[in-house]
Amino acid sequence: MPNLNEKNMDVGGLAREAVNDKELFQELKEGVRSKDNTIRQNSFKAMQIIAEEDPDFLYSEWDYFQEMLQSPNNYHKYIAIYILSSLTRIDKDNKFEEAFDEYYGVLAGDKAMTASHVALNSSVIAHNKPKLRSRIVDILMSIDDIHQGKQKELIKAYAIEALGKIYPEAEDKELIENYVKSQGDSKSPKTRNMAKCFLERC
Repeated sequence: MPNLNEKNMDVGGLAREAVNDKELFQELKEGVRSKDNTIRQNSFKAMQIIAEEDPDFLYSEWDYFQEMLQSPNNYHKYIAIYILSSLTRIDKDNKFEEAFDEYYGVLAGDKAMTASHVALNSSVIAHNKPKLRSRIVDILMSIDDIHQGKQKELIKAYAIEALGKIYPEAEDKELIENYVKSQGDSKSPKTRNMAKCFLERC
């Protein structure tokens, strides 16, 4: 059994091995909730590779990761944000639609660490769930109204990055453009730069 506490592990090999080894997969599953940073990171990286390369295999664990969205531990939430967004690609049972309010409830919380990554991963979800695209765009343009923390201006940078990826497929292009233009004088240098990049590119 690999030592998950080992730094610089071959997480790709670990992921592919876990798909065929129930005991190892269970260790990774428990590892994503570990208090040990190295174990948690190795487990998460391997799980993320499985989610991207073999999502059908991981789909049965959806509820396990959705439950992590409610964890008081922000690292657990962070992991769930990424795994669930990746699994929307094969979400045949529309589980994300049921989890939508819970997922975006993290964006509406007060922690910038997790809220910013919900915003960032929204482009993946919008691509995989076209029927939710307009709803997601509306949320990304409503950071001022919904986020409860002090880093609203910074989170907008991640929202604009996601909007840039959504834009080619979006129906409401003019709304997106106007929103991004309005962020040109944001108090956050990162957000101002992201808005400038978006407008130059799009």
